[in-house]
Amino acid sequence: MHYESYIKGNPDWEFCGLYYDEGITGTKKEKRTELLRLISDCENGKIDFIVTKSISRFARNTMDCLELVRKLVDLGIYIYFEKENLNTGDMESELMLSILSSLAESESVSISENNKWSAQRRFQNGTFKVSYPPYGYENIDGNMVINEEQAEVVRWMFSETLAGKGCYRIAAALNEKGVPTKKNGRWTASTVRGILKNEKYTGDILFQKTYTDSQFNRHTNRGEKDMYYMESHHPAIVSRETFEAVAAVIGQRGKEKSVTQGNKYQNRYPFSGKIICGECGSSFKRRIHYSTHQKYIAWCCSKHIEHIEDCSMQFIRQDAVEAAFMTMMNKLAYAHRRILQPLRDALRRVDDTEGFRRIEELENRIDAVLEREQVLSNLMAKGYLEPALYSSEKNELARELEELKVRKDAIIRSLNSSMANADAVNELLKFTARAEMVTAFDEEVFGRFVEKIEVYSRSEVGFVLKCGLTLKERLVE
Repeated sequence: MHYESYIKGNPDWEFCGLYYDEGITGTKKEKRTELLRLISDCENGKIDFIVTKSISRFARNTMDCLELVRKLVDLGIYIYFEKENLNTGDMESELMLSILSSLAESESVSISENNKWSAQRRFQNGTFKVSYPPYGYENIDGNMVINEEQAEVVRWMFSETLAGKGCYRIAAALNEKGVPTKKNGRWTASTVRGILKNEKYTGDILFQKTYTDSQFNRHTNRGEKDMYYMESHHPAIVSRETFEAVAAVIGQRGKEKSVTQGNKYQNRYPFSGKIICGECGSSFKRRIHYSTHQKYIAWCCSKHIEHIEDCSMQFIRQDAVEAAFMTMMNKLAYAHRRILQPLRDALRRVDDTEGFRRIEELENRIDAVLEREQVLSNLMAKGYLEPALYSSEKNELARELEELKVRKDAIIRSLNSSMANADAVNELLKFTARAEMVTAFDEEVFGRFVEKIEVYSRSEVGFVLKCGLTLKERLVE
């Protein structure tokens, strides 16, 4: 009401509407849909002036605040911060805005730290309220209460796991029955596994599994923060004995399949994680296929398996891929002098002198910019420069410094890449020069020289070698 009457009371202004994110933190602009709608309307020419209560209401993140202000200024749109009596259209410098928005960010950090302290005290005494309980529970008056309909599904998951079914099959069965997840979505193996490993279903609870850092980014707690375990916090859906038995089953399957946290199935087979779909970019999964007279190993695009309409790439046979690799290695062994040797020699002849000279030149220019920054700071400290001029010059130097650093890093990466490729080509050349004709697939040789396999069709793949070469081969079943 205040701002609507305030704006309508100015005869030179035309009221365009209110934009406000009710009850949402200002630390991340991506979470503020109304702020983003405001920026979109500005870009579409619907607004040419913004009035807001204060910098802390506009953004509590210094970089977001400056980024948005600069973006709007470039569009010819200015902001009036009422509390600070600051108009970006009249402002000669960003210095004051930077200081004030930093204070707003510090205020947000302080509030966040107070909230964290309060939460930790409640973790310790067991009075912390779980605002969003897991599937199978509801939050009633701050307490976790069993949802019997969902709890039956949870008990069924534990029972099916003990009966020998995997998470993928359990998820598929739930989707086939039309059972919705807590957010009315589809079940996945990861979702089922998360339920089977969640201690809350035993009535116990582990507080602070995740935490928020000083930049308001959430992380999984891997020992950085204290955790607090409380037994019998709420009613149990399954017994501790059942939970532990399921955990043992999952652990044993993981050992059998060489599954490690964050590196699922990567070491189980030589092709695991290395076959990439040329159509959608997804990884291929290993499957056993059965024909009339035999069974064979096939590799299938994971997206094609889950949603056939999203990717049309069909499976490829493992024996065909192995045969194609052997053919490629035999070709290299036969023609290594004509293919690999000239490539190695060309990479070795690359003159790095020019690259190192350019790096040295950029380093000298970086040092010069740093010296100019120091001189500028000294002049400002002695009162010889106006704040507006100081800020303008400092921003220009910062942009120049960043550009020089980016160019230097690019040259260094280029030089390192060339040297690494030359070494990899030389290693492959040595192997093929003394190798006999390959008659059997060798896992060690494959892993030594191949980075990945790109599947273009059921009849053609590309072996991307670690030396940078990509060699295409036909697949013959």
